[in-house]
This record gives sequence, C-alpha cells and structure tokens, in this order.
Amino acid sequence: MGQSATKNPQVDGLNLVGQSVWYDNLSRDVVRSGTLQKFIAQGVSGLTSNPTIFKKSIADSTDYDADVAALFGKGATADQLCEDLMLQDVAAASDILKPIFDASNGTDGHASIEVSPFLARDAKTTIEAAERLWSKLKRPNGMIKIPGTPESLPAIRAELEKGINVNVTLLFNLKQYEAVAEQYIAALETRVAKGLPVDGIASVASFFVSRVDAICEKAFDEAVKAGKAKAADREQFFGKIGVANARVAYARFEELFAGPRWEKLKAKGAKVQRPLWASTGTKNPVLNPLLYVEELAGAHTVNTMPPATLDILLKGGNIRERLHADLPQGRSLLASLPELQIPFEKLMLDLQNQGVDLFADSFRELLSSIDVKAKKVSGAK
Repeated sequence: MGQSATKNPQVDGLNLVGQSVWYDNLSRDVVRSGTLQKFIAQGVSGLTSNPTIFKKSIADSTDYDADVAALFGKGATADQLCEDLMLQDVAAASDILKPIFDASNGTDGHASIEVSPFLARDAKTTIEAAERLWSKLKRPNGMIKIPGTPESLPAIRAELEKGINVNVTLLFNLKQYEAVAEQYIAALETRVAKGLPVDGIASVASFFVSRVDAICEKAFDEAVKAGKAKAADREQFFGKIGVANARVAYARFEELFAGPRWEKLKAKGAKVQRPLWASTGTKNPVLNPLLYVEELAGAHTVNTMPPATLDILLKGGNIRERLHADLPQGRSLLASLPELQIPFEKLMLDLQNQGVDLFADSFRELLSSIDVKAKKVSGAK
C-alpha cells in the first residue's frame, strides 16, 4: 500500500503501521471553519475532547452567544446549556467524520463526548448520564467518555452491554488498564450469551502519557531536595517512564486480545478495544515534542493529539513501528523506580484522582462562565 495522494506523509506513516490519528480539540470554530475537514484530508480520522477543551471553546469565545441566549431564554439552566452546546458540536463533528466511520467499518470516524466529571465516583448516575447523552446524540459514530475510576467500572460495562461505544479515559497504569479491558471483554461475552451482536461496538482505552513523566520528574526532584535521591540518577529515567509505561500496557493488550477467550468474540465480529495514547504533547520543553508520537507508533492503537503536537507532526517526523522496542528495558526501568525514590504506583493513582479533580474544576468553571455569559447576552441581571 503506497502513500495516499492527499494524506500528510507522517500521518500516513502512522496509518501504515496501524495507528489512527485523532484530533484532541473541539470547538464550533473547528467544525465550521473547515479545520476538521482539512485535518481529515491529511489523514486524521477521529476527534476527542474533554471539559477543559470545552471550557476554552464555549466560555472564552463569542461563537456560542446566540445559542446561549436562545436556550437561556427558554429557561435552560447552565448544566442544560452546557450539555446542549456540547452535543451540538459533537453531533456536527460526528456528521463530518461519518464517511470515515462507514469506510472503516466502524473502527474510526468517532467523536467523543464526556459524561460530567462530577459523576466519576458514582456508577448509577454515570450510567444515566451516558445513556441520556447517547440517546440525544443519535449518532452511531459517537463515543461516550467515561473515566476508568474503580467506581465507574460497572458503568463502563453496563454501557458496553447496551451496545454504546465507550471511550474509557484517565488510565495511567497497568492495573487500571487491565480492569478496563476486562469490562470490555466481559460485556461482549454477555451480549454474545444473549444472542446480541458485537460487531458494531467500538471502544478505546485512553492511556495518558506525558503526565506520567511530569509527575515522576516532580517526585524525583523533591526526593533530591530532601536528600533521599541523587541528582545524577535523573538521566536513568528522564523522558523514558511515560513511554515504558505505555509499552508495558500495550504488551498486555496484545496478550488480552489473543487466545481462545478473545478468538470466540472475534469470530462474532468483535473489534479489539484499542489503546489510545492521550496527553501526547510533551510537558517538558527539553524533550522532543514528538516523543510520544514517534515512540508509541504501532498497530491497533490511536494517538489523539492536541493542536500544537499535530501541527508539529504535519511538518515532519521520524515514523516507524516502535511499540515493541525496548520492552525488557522498559519493564526494568519501571521496576527500578522505587530505588530512585519514585513511588510509581502511588503516583499513578494520584494522577487518576487529580485528573478527575482537574476535569471537575474545568467543568465547574465552564458552568460558571456559561451562567455569566447567559445573563450577559440575554440582558438578565
């Protein structure tokens, strides 16, 4: 298969090794200005968003003022306004991506919308919210984002059993990933046992990367200041932990989606739950800005890229399959972290909890901004 006549060479290179490129950004401007269509022409095949992104797009622009005024005039609360505006944007993006969804037999062409981060610790309300969003979206290529917290695992399974596409977000370590993959496989087995189809269900497990390196660097620096670690040891792990962690998870993915248990589902047309590399813009400016793109290129995966990272990739990059590289060294590195005074497993749990809190904070700011905007554009006091 040769390079596409229209695709960007780097995106095409990732596609050729089996990785999809999604765009981690959504706003009305992205949809209406032709930005999303431009990226699709270059090979981008999906879209994700989160409360922080929506906060920037809705609260910090005038693009939504007319709709805000109209909905507020009908008595909509800030929560209802927020949900309606997000659904409008995700529906519009889903429609643009639908040809990709059809051409890929439902593997790509998805646009994600996230349940309220306020519900991350409550499976029952998460289920209610996810099903409300799905029924309102009315798009087969929509995807409902649910955090992979322990409390949300029953909700993830429940939605998959109902045939709803799920993007499981905020995964940081192997234990969290394994729990999510089990929900997916078990949900498909339940559907098969009930005589229900599984070939139309798509799911991704969103494994965050750059935050892993950032928090480990911080922990190490604090240990150095406390005299518990040596600054000279920094070179052993700097810029390597996030990649090693993702590669170990990918190796487990290959084990879980193989063998007799999975083959029974595959025979029914089931798709693997692809690992999705999220937070793939480097936090430390010293690192190669494409570190988490180049080092995590591999089959049956997705890389969802923020605007700055995608822009850099479109201009150049060194793309080849690397997900299988240095796996033994990666395992060894992760095992050595406690000796470097980096409490890795605790930090990964902290990251998931912080991720929930950060999205909740962004959502809270979004609702407050919408309330202020609604009163302003409608002339209410």
